[in-house]
Amino acid sequence: MEQESQLARLGLFDARVPRYTSYPTAPHFTADVGAEDYQRWIEAIPPGARISLYMHVPFCRHLCWFCACRTQGTQSEDTVRAYADVLLRELALLKPHLAPGVTLSRLHWGGGTPTLMPPDLIRRLAEATFDVVPMGEGGEFSVEIDPNEIDTARMDALAASGMNRASIGVQDFDPQIQGVIGRNQSYETTRAAAEMIRDRGVASLNADILFGLPYQSPEKIADSVQKLLSLEPDRVALYGYAHVPWMARRQVLIPSDHLPTPQERLALFRTARDLFLADGYDEIGIDHFALPSDNLSRAQQAGKLRRNFQGYTDDLSEVLLGFGASSISRFPQGYAQNAPATSAHVAAIREGRFSTARGHAFAGEDRLRARLIEALMCDFHVSTAELIHDHGADPARLQALFQDCADHFGEMVQLGPDGLTIPAPGRPLTRMIARHFDGYDLSVAGHSSAI
Repeated sequence: MEQESQLARLGLFDARVPRYTSYPTAPHFTADVGAEDYQRWIEAIPPGARISLYMHVPFCRHLCWFCACRTQGTQSEDTVRAYADVLLRELALLKPHLAPGVTLSRLHWGGGTPTLMPPDLIRRLAEATFDVVPMGEGGEFSVEIDPNEIDTARMDALAASGMNRASIGVQDFDPQIQGVIGRNQSYETTRAAAEMIRDRGVASLNADILFGLPYQSPEKIADSVQKLLSLEPDRVALYGYAHVPWMARRQVLIPSDHLPTPQERLALFRTARDLFLADGYDEIGIDHFALPSDNLSRAQQAGKLRRNFQGYTDDLSEVLLGFGASSISRFPQGYAQNAPATSAHVAAIREGRFSTARGHAFAGEDRLRARLIEALMCDFHVSTAELIHDHGADPARLQALFQDCADHFGEMVQLGPDGLTIPAPGRPLTRMIARHFDGYDLSVAGHSSAI
């Protein structure tokens, strides 16, 4: 109880902070970055580089009320085919600007629901992608799979196209909770999807589950976690539900008066966390768990864990190209985001131009602070020597930043000669501690609960 009182005094149960999947975060992107910058940054990718590529498919058969992703509903296969044609055109636009020998480290299809695409389209899109950017040795092709929107033909097409990691969204298995978040997906349906994935020799299975949903209790989340563990996922993301109806209007359908309190959210997280750890999973960062054999665990052990828009990753590529409406690309020079509205993105690509609408070019202390925040989020430790050696940080400036953080958070952080560390009791505060090093005005956007 004393630890919880300390967390409360430091504002954990009241704060709203970024998730820090980028720095600066997307609300700080501006129209100062456009298509010319995006093209120039692509052309700066050196020959033989390994890059990552994300493709966003923004369509769903049914819109889940809890979801804050950029998606839209459709019942039409023609709509999906027309959009996939735009992705093919976007690939064609990219090809002449890439240096020779560039290969893929990671390819990820997300959404939305990529598995709305029929089998022939899955094969066509994968083939076109690998024609423009071949998969490099040891590369990973992952796909978000909706268990309600998959069948043997589409799974066969994904496996034949090279998918070697699949991700399934669970959220919660309790029927009452599923009903109030607009996500009806039985355990049996989810298990059948997992079995289809395993039967095709797909090497790795990811799963997402949420805490902080309406009507969740420690007993209910324990039951859902135990059901999920029976599917034997290699990697699990335990995300906190972000109730942001001012950003995602469909969330007004969520019964907010039945959401757990911040203190109850922390209890839900700890219940789920303890079950994953008891089942032999390693804890990765603030909200992921992985089997010791998974690459994410190995990356953490080797000090090579990274964080991007999909969460924690073992991908060390400096370039991530985002394709499709609203997708964000990351370069050593900064971030570039495609037009958020599907119609605007489609119009630009059909006119033969990139749809970059906004972004951010790194300047000042951006790279230094980005690495500092990423290190805290990934390793709960930031090395003074690394920041000085790799980013030219001024030792006195770093010491002052670290000391200010230590003065604010007290024993929840540890300041030593090798840098700043967040010990186990302080880890629920990690996003708040990261925010302490954010040089931007955080009042420009509403963020999610710190827990």
